Amino acid sequence: MTTTNAPPDTDRSHGKQAAPPGKRRSLGDLKVAIIFLAPATLGFVVFYIWPTLRGAYLSFTEYSLLSAPKFNGLANYERMLQDSFFWNALAVTVEYVVINIGVQTVLAVGIAMVMYRLTKSITVRAVILAPYLVANVVVALVWYWMLDFQVGIVNQALGWIGIDPVAFFGDSHWAIPTVAGINVWRHMGYTALLVFAGLQTIPSYVYEAAEVDGSTEWKTFWRITLPLLRPVLVMVLVVTMIGSFQIFDTVAVTTQGGPINATRVIYYYIYERAFTRFDFGYASAMALVLFVILAVVSLIQLKLLRARESDLG
Repeated sequence: MTTTNAPPDTDRSHGKQAAPPGKRRSLGDLKVAIIFLAPATLGFVVFYIWPTLRGAYLSFTEYSLLSAPKFNGLANYERMLQDSFFWNALAVTVEYVVINIGVQTVLAVGIAMVMYRLTKSITVRAVILAPYLVANVVVALVWYWMLDFQVGIVNQALGWIGIDPVAFFGDSHWAIPTVAGINVWRHMGYTALLVFAGLQTIPSYVYEAAEVDGSTEWKTFWRITLPLLRPVLVMVLVVTMIGSFQIFDTVAVTTQGGPINATRVIYYYIYERAFTRFDFGYASAMALVLFVILAVVSLIQLKLLRARESDLG
């Protein structure tokens, strides 16, 4: 008996061979993926890409709401070089960043180590994360009342132990450390949970080998835990650094840049130029410079701290 092969499945109207089932499934998955990605992509373009390009263009113009943008070349950048308020705002921001990152990272690592060694309770993690779930403005208002010079509970407590009231927001020496302290309180729980997650990726046999070799807790932390946490710490430092340069809410609620420009950070100065003086061209130029600074510093951090490498062989 002879058999004949069945003819290939073809498109009857065009005479073309139909796509195999796997290919048809891939095309269907692609269409579904496009449908789900389209809203997010549209939002990203509208609210991120377009404003970035628009801001870059405006940085080369003289523009206010009362007139159309007028191209002025590099005039805004030349003006920035001679603007003492810009350099003061940048210096104040750097001071805030150093305090915020230093204190927050040390406390977060300490809290993470305590949780890792003593408890892994979900309830404890929730309590530690709770301040991060409160809006920046609310946190700033609560601490503003608590640290008030006359009626704040903190100064009341200092008075009970014989210490004179402190003008936390009114003294130029205390203002930036106070603003940094408020944001450290809000964010250190979230940072601690990131570090805690990194600690859980370190194999237990590494600590067992160190214990067999007679390593103390202190030596184990410096020679094993900290090096193996480097990828997580790099991510934490980069994210914290970018977020610290963008400090705005706490300053706007508490000090409005005072006293005597002691807390006028770069974001608040950009806001003042754009929305109180309507100098959008100059504000856009400062925003673009800040973007470049953040990009360069982030790349340097990633390079120096070897973000893609791990000490775990």
